[in-house]
Amino acid sequence: MAGALSIIFFVVILILLLLGYPVAFTLGGVSIIFGLLTFGLDFFNLLPLRIWGIMQNYILIAVPLFVFMGVMFEKSGLAEELLETMALLFGKRKGGLAISVLIVGAMLAAATGIVGATVVTMGVLTLPTMLKKGYDPQVATGIISASGTLGQIIPPSIVLVLLGSVLNVSVGTLFIAAVIPGFLLVLLYFLWLVFISITQPQKAPAMPKEELEAFVGKVKIKRIITAFIIPFFLILAVLGSIFAGIASPTEAAAIGAFGATLLTIIRGKFTFSILKDVMISTTTLTSMAFLILVGASAFGLVFRGLHGDIYLTNLIISANLEPHHFLAIVMAVIFVAGFFIDFIEITFIIVPVVAPIFIHMNINLVWIGILIALNLQTSFLTPPFGFTLFYLKGVAPPEITTAHIYKGIVPYVIIQVTALLIVIFFPDIALWLPRLIGI
Repeated sequence: MAGALSIIFFVVILILLLLGYPVAFTLGGVSIIFGLLTFGLDFFNLLPLRIWGIMQNYILIAVPLFVFMGVMFEKSGLAEELLETMALLFGKRKGGLAISVLIVGAMLAAATGIVGATVVTMGVLTLPTMLKKGYDPQVATGIISASGTLGQIIPPSIVLVLLGSVLNVSVGTLFIAAVIPGFLLVLLYFLWLVFISITQPQKAPAMPKEELEAFVGKVKIKRIITAFIIPFFLILAVLGSIFAGIASPTEAAAIGAFGATLLTIIRGKFTFSILKDVMISTTTLTSMAFLILVGASAFGLVFRGLHGDIYLTNLIISANLEPHHFLAIVMAVIFVAGFFIDFIEITFIIVPVVAPIFIHMNINLVWIGILIALNLQTSFLTPPFGFTLFYLKGVAPPEITTAHIYKGIVPYVIIQVTALLIVIFFPDIALWLPRLIGI
C-alpha cells in the first residue's frame, strides 16, 4: 500500500510541475501533505533535521562561490575581450567566427559554469557581428546556444556539484571524469562547424581582410596575453588545484571567486556598484537553487518514508530488467523531462529515485553522474522550455525569430545525444582519467 502511495505522490508532483506551478513550493507543499498522512505530526520533527543536513553540507558551499566567480568574471570585461581576440585569430578561416565562439564558450564554461551569463554575453557581442558578416541566422544562433551550455559538463560545473551531493560521490572525481567527455563534445561541435564551412561556405564566411590587418605584431601579442593567458591562469588555479589534490572543490571555488575579483581589480573595472550587483546576482541564483533543494529534501524524506525507493527497486528487479535496459529507460526519461522541466528539478526529483537502483545493480555512480550531466545539458536547448533559447531570444536582434533559434539548435541536440551514446558505449571515456590519477 505504501509503495503504491509513493508512486501516486511522485505522479501528483510531476503533474503539478508540468502545469507550471513553482518547483520549490510544489515539492515542499505536496510533500508536507503526504508527509502528514504518512508520519503524522512527527513529520515536523523529521523535516528540520533534513534541512539542517543541507545547511551543514560543506560541498554545497561551492555553489554560491562558483556563481560569484562566474558573475564577477563576466563583469571584468574579459569575456568581451576574449571573444574579440578569438574572432580576429580565427577570422581568416571560413567559419572562423563560429569556431571562435565555440572556443570562447568552452573557456567561459571552465571559468564560469553559468549558462545564462555565457549565452547573453556571447549573444550580445557576437550575434550582430555574425549576421553583419553574412552568417546564416540558424548557424549563428545554433553555435551560440550550444557553446553556452558547455558549462553544464565542463568543470567547474554547478550541475556536477549538485549531482555529487545527490549521488553521494566525490565532486572532485566527477570534475576529473567530466574533462574528456566535455572536450569530446567540443570536438564534435568543431567538426560540425568545419563540415558546414566546407559544404555550405556561404552560411559561415570568413571575416573581411581589412578588419584583420590591424591585428598584427605587438598588438596581436598583447591582446592574446591579456585576453587569453590571464583567464587561463584563473581556470588553471581552480581546476589545477582540484586535480592536483591541493584543494577540495569548495576550496577551489573560493580560489576562483578571489581570482575573478582580483582580475576585475587589475583591469580597473572593480567598483562597489559592481560588487553589489555580483553579490545580488549570486544571492538570487543561490537562493533559488537552495529553496528547490529544501523542497527536494522534503520530497526525498516522504518518498523514502513511503518506501518508494524499495518499491521501485523491487519493481525493476521483478521485471528482470538488465542494467543496460534500465539505464536506457532512465536516460530516455531524463531526456524527455528536459523538454518540460529544468536541470535542478530533474536532479532533485528523478536522480534520488533511480540512484538506489543503480547502486543495487552495482553500476559505477561516477559514470552515471557524467551520463546524467550530458543528458541534462540537452534540457537547456530543447523547446518549449529550454532556458538557453529564452536567454538568446532576449538579446537577439529583431530579425532573429524563434524559428531561427529552434532550427539552429537541432544539429547540436543531435550531437549531444551522440556524445551521450559514445560515453554509454565507451565508459572509459569518463572513467579513464580518474583511474589514471588514482581516484
